[in-house]
This record gives sequence, C-alpha cells and structure tokens, in this order.
Amino acid sequence: MLTRRTFLKGTASLAGAAALAPMPWAWGASNADTLNILCWEGYNTSTVLDPFRKAYNATVNAESASSDPAMINKLRAGGTKLWNLINVNQPWAQGILYPQHLITALPKDRFMPYFDNFLPQFKHYNLAFSPDGKDLLGMPQRFGPFSFVVNTKKISKETAEDQGWNLFLDPKMSKRYGVLTYDNWNLIHISLTAGLDPFKKMTSADLDKFKATASTIFKNSAMRIEDLVQLNQALVSGAIDAYFTGGTYTASQARMAGFMNIQGITPKSGPVDGKGGVVWAELTSTVNNPHESPLAQDFLSFVQKPEIAHLVAFAPGPHNTVAQMGDPACLKLFTKKELEAVQWDTLDWELEHCAQFAPVQSYNELMRLYTVARRNT
Repeated sequence: MLTRRTFLKGTASLAGAAALAPMPWAWGASNADTLNILCWEGYNTSTVLDPFRKAYNATVNAESASSDPAMINKLRAGGTKLWNLINVNQPWAQGILYPQHLITALPKDRFMPYFDNFLPQFKHYNLAFSPDGKDLLGMPQRFGPFSFVVNTKKISKETAEDQGWNLFLDPKMSKRYGVLTYDNWNLIHISLTAGLDPFKKMTSADLDKFKATASTIFKNSAMRIEDLVQLNQALVSGAIDAYFTGGTYTASQARMAGFMNIQGITPKSGPVDGKGGVVWAELTSTVNNPHESPLAQDFLSFVQKPEIAHLVAFAPGPHNTVAQMGDPACLKLFTKKELEAVQWDTLDWELEHCAQFAPVQSYNELMRLYTVARRNT
C-alpha cells in the first residue's frame, strides 16, 4: 500500500517487476502459446499480465518504451515478426500504423459490443477506426487530461483553471515551479502557453513566439527533471508550487498517498479551438505479424473485463482512468480513494476543455528551438 511515508521515500522500486522481464532478443518469434506486447508502462507489470498467463497457460512478454515513435520504429525495423500487440497513443493507429500496414483491423463482431459499455466519450471514438469508419483499428482503455499540476494549498484550483498557461508567465511564479521534461509534451505545452496551436503548421512569427516563451519557461523554472515522483515530492515539501507538464497521470500517486492538494489542472480556455487542455488516450492494436498469435485478440478481450480493467487502471506506477469505467460493474470496483486519486469528480468537465492529443506539426523546428532554450537558460 502506498502511504505518505513510502511516497516521500520515493518509488524507484516500482520499476523492479518490469526490469526482471527478459529482453526481447531472448524471446524468439511468436507462436500460438506466446504473446509479445510492446506497450506503455503498466501493461508490462505482473499485476496485469499474471492473470492472463494463468487463465490461458500462456507465455507473455512485454516491453515498454519511452515514446510512441520509438515503438512505431521498432515495428518498421522488422519488429512485426516479433510483436503481437502494440499500445500507443490515439493518433498513430489511424495516421501511421494502419496506412503503413503495421497493424491489422480487429473483427468488429467480437470487439464492437465492448464499446456499448465504454464511457460516453469513447462509445463512438473516431480515432479507433479507419478514416472511413469501416475498420476497427484498436481498443481504447487508459486515458487522461495532461496539462499541468499545482499544490492547491498555494494556488487554488479555480485560479489555476482561470489563468491557465499564463500562470507560468506570471513574474510572481519565477522559481516557484518545476518542468517535467517530457520533450514532446513540452513542445505542446510551450506552444499553448505562447497562444499557439501545436497541431497546426507554424509560421515564422509563430516560431518566434515559441522561442521567446520557451526561454521564459526554462529561465524562470526552479527545477527541470524527467522524474515525476521528485516533482510531486517537491510540491508536497513546498519547494515548488506547481509544475509545467503533468496531469491526472502524474499527480495520481501523490493523491493516492493522501496528498489530495496535488491537483492536475485543465485550463478553461486556450488556442486549440478555444481549448487549453490536451487529453491522451491509448489504443491497443494487433500487429501485422506473419506468425499471428490467437492470444493477441484474447488479451484484448481479457482486459475488457471489469476486474482486469480495474487492475490496468491501478497497475504499479501512476494511476489512470479507463474507458471501461462506463460499465457500472467496472466502476463499482474503484474505491472512493481511488476515484479521488484520478480526479473522477471533475473528469467530464476536464475532457470538455481538452483537445485530442495529436502529432506536433512543426516538430523539427520546435524541437530545435526547444533544445537551444533548454540548454542556454
């Protein structure tokens, strides 16, 4: 059980179970009794995989990666002969994986009935389908708003929502916030702070705004780190009052440990069709593997079960909401504390104020400016 005491000591041990997994080159090609999963953290834990291993008497291997492009490139580099399932964020199945024949369509007769029990936002989730709506490309599960995080003992939720990204441009916040250095997300969030839509191609003037804003964000930050646990600890200790880039996902462990003043924030407004927040959602798809394993579709069905979806939501590490919470049989498995940890009470409002995560259109130009700003300030 995660408590205030253990949270403050850090949670490095949570990676242990995943670290014990064999490396993929030791797995060999997939077969009827083996399932190889390429995924974000959580799905690669024994908490999620052991029930499936036991139920199907299966050998299951899973590897997590640091980014969606890294996982996609593994398939492009011949990984379709190894992997059976890939779990990435929402734009890639429709935009890259299916057009490049890296994944296969799912049988609608088997998987469409599950959508009836999803949360309303996922019952007709267009990014799970081909652009013409004919083919089902993946199954949604984990998702969450992802903008920034504050300590509500120092900055009220209402103030943070009203000010939105301008909070980090306030001179009074200088050296009172940290930056979670997730590069791709930083590009998105710096763009939003500059009043720009990161999902549209940027002009020269836009790039100048981004450059100036990136410099300000890094110059005035008190800490920059990729470790979300350390940022949450800094919030709890009072070393900082907020951190740039974060959300329900990053705040959840601290909240589960009893620090309900650590709050993921979605701005009330912003430059993406009036929205200032961004929501990510994962889709899990079957890889176009010439040695198809029947376990791939079995696993996708297995994680739809209420009790397994709950395990996925609260696997070791950060916690998440899942699409299956639209099913009363699943929702009732979450304790009051768990629902508070993932900010369930404000979820609908936050999703209404979020744009869908999408590829950054001027990625190369923005990354160059971002790298310089981060290095020089």
